[in-house]
Amino acid sequence: MWIMALILLSEYGERHKKSKTAVTKMACRGSFQTAKKVGRQWFIEEDEPYPDNRIKDGRYIGRRKKLGSDSSKKDTDK
Repeated sequence: MWIMALILLSEYGERHKKSKTAVTKMACRGSFQTAKKVGRQWFIEEDEPYPDNRIKDGRYIGRRKKLGSDSSKKDTDK
């Protein structure tokens, strides 16, 4: 069985240049696969990647223009 090195969640946040609060909230939500709470402390494997769930494929490009054209038609119909 392979055992990975565990570090404190605050140290993990420092390594990834994220605030302690943001990393702790993500751990509470279950965003990390290896985060575990022991007593009052959170631990995480040191090589766990930081999840980036932003949409990067361009699905929202031009979205406001599309919504704006619909709302402008409604305003002129009044």
